[in-house]
Amino acid sequence: MNLLDYILPFILALGILIVVHEFGHYIVARLCGVKVLRFSLGFGRPLLVRKAGADQTEWVLSVFPLGGYVKMLDEREAPVAAHELHRAFNRQSVWRRIAVVAAGPLANFVLAIALYWGLYTGGVEELRPRLAAPEAATPAAHAGLQGGELVRSINGEAVETWQEFRWKLLNLALDKQVVTVETVNASREIGFHKLDLAGVVVDQAERDVTAQLGLQLQRPKLPAVLGRLSASGAAEAAGLREGDRVVRIGDSSVELWTDLVTIVRDAPGRTLEFEVLRDGRALRFQVTPSAVDDNGRSVGRIGAALADAEDQREQMFVTVRYGLGEALSKGIGQTWDTAAMSVSVMGRMIVGEVSVKNLSGPVTIADFAGQSARMGWAHYIKFLALISISLGVLNLMPVPVLDGGHLLYYVIEIIKGGPVSERAMEIGQQIGMALLAALMAFAFYNDINRLVAS
Repeated sequence: MNLLDYILPFILALGILIVVHEFGHYIVARLCGVKVLRFSLGFGRPLLVRKAGADQTEWVLSVFPLGGYVKMLDEREAPVAAHELHRAFNRQSVWRRIAVVAAGPLANFVLAIALYWGLYTGGVEELRPRLAAPEAATPAAHAGLQGGELVRSINGEAVETWQEFRWKLLNLALDKQVVTVETVNASREIGFHKLDLAGVVVDQAERDVTAQLGLQLQRPKLPAVLGRLSASGAAEAAGLREGDRVVRIGDSSVELWTDLVTIVRDAPGRTLEFEVLRDGRALRFQVTPSAVDDNGRSVGRIGAALADAEDQREQMFVTVRYGLGEALSKGIGQTWDTAAMSVSVMGRMIVGEVSVKNLSGPVTIADFAGQSARMGWAHYIKFLALISISLGVLNLMPVPVLDGGHLLYYVIEIIKGGPVSERAMEIGQQIGMALLAALMAFAFYNDINRLVAS
């Protein structure tokens, strides 16, 4: 993977989320009768400017793409002609100003709901929550969980996918609960297991919750049979064919696909002798895996996919699909749960109950963007929804310079019966900028630490 494989998905995601957020402000401002002077994607010097509409609003692409803004007619920023005073933002009622400011974060939540709705309506393939045998002395082993069991519910709430299972565990781990995991084994016997989450540290950056509990996804034992070959790959160049079963590489016997992958990954640029079975005959080929960068490490690739194994695939995957109404309900529920979880984690970070290492900056987000894009469109859409929710929650924080800070001013205005003084707002802006700068610096620090540790 080269740098562009991460940068392009990141820029696309950032552009979509910023445009949606600012368009929320823009459309509600227009509905409230406020004149919009400029809609900018990015900050700093304008690169492209186009005027459009009856008000000749400037639509701008600026040099620094990490954000955007909507500039409205406002007496606090420049003189306003008498005939346009009724269209100035500062002349609007406090409730209209609240509506305009809140519309940005709400637009991000609406986008997330729409993305989840589309996924659940069209159907998305997910891993089943089928467990591998837990290691001894782990909480999962103490709970009596066994390899091959399929999780059906947690605390009575149905679970369909591995991702859903992990998400519910993460939420419950915040409160250090003892949870009841319902499973069914290959003999269709139902089991109920008490899983203690008291020792779990919520630090997704370094320690996955399921891994801490000794919970792992069961991986089927698939034979090393080659599927589709890349036209430019080392496997096809060496003469290997789809359907070949690899039985030996060099001095190492190969039984499973994981054996093949491990040997190839560890041999970038080094010629290996493959022994394969083809139509009952043993054949040998000299294969030189291509060297590919994988998160800073050089690994081998031969351009061969695993042959389809439909029976094993049915055991591993489930297609999650709902009708239009239920899909919308699921999308709203997922968005609400994710937003509530984000708020809870932020609050717990402030009081020290959750590690601040969970805070991520643009480098980590770009990494996730690239990884999700590489995994397929469904994963990228889920990434977009998650980041959109995070952006909405972040902007609602009661910090001056953010939307939430302005909303705080308006709440104070309602309570005291008059606007907050300009001096108080100036001080608030300075404090807000300092807090935001510290937050960004710490997020970058976490990013750098993750890069160094990887």
